[in-house]
Amino acid sequence: MKKIQLLLPICLAMLMLSCKNEKKEDTIDNETQEEVVTQKKELTIVLEPRSNSNARGKITFVEENGMVHMTAKFEGLTAETHAIHLHEKADCSAADGTSTGGHWNPTFERHGKWGDAEGYHKGDIGNFNANASGNGELDFKTDEWCIGCGDDTKDILGKSVIVHAGVDDFVTQPTGDAGGRISCGGIIQ
Repeated sequence: MKKIQLLLPICLAMLMLSCKNEKKEDTIDNETQEEVVTQKKELTIVLEPRSNSNARGKITFVEENGMVHMTAKFEGLTAETHAIHLHEKADCSAADGTSTGGHWNPTFERHGKWGDAEGYHKGDIGNFNANASGNGELDFKTDEWCIGCGDDTKDILGKSVIVHAGVDDFVTQPTGDAGGRISCGGIIQ
């Protein structure tokens, strides 16, 4: 009987200690998950001239809380509206930018204006204007992209940004009749 009386408090102490450690581990896991959700990723790329143009640019991508924010500044453009797209490959080696492949379209949609209910490529960013000095800016946000997440339908790593000579008409398939590729930058780490 004395053995049982001694054994009972020891078992209770072990049980309480086990529960306390388990609860502590849950807290650590929740904190780790919270850190992943709020982790900020940032990547800056440089766009170089293609197709005998002077078009250059710098783009910063910031991913935070499931949103990717793209800010871009360009120079050396003609003073007009230019199309900008993400293309399939981060290979800007061709003088005319064609080594980047076609528009990035991992969900096999038709070409269109971003957000169009009838469909659009994940790379169909749209158009921006260049002023009389040949400078342009773009500010774009989406939850349909990620930086290095490994999801083939969202991950922009390994793609490229192309600035086109003309405007995207959002109708002509598959490219929007945007003209030559005048500036290129690979999205790589």
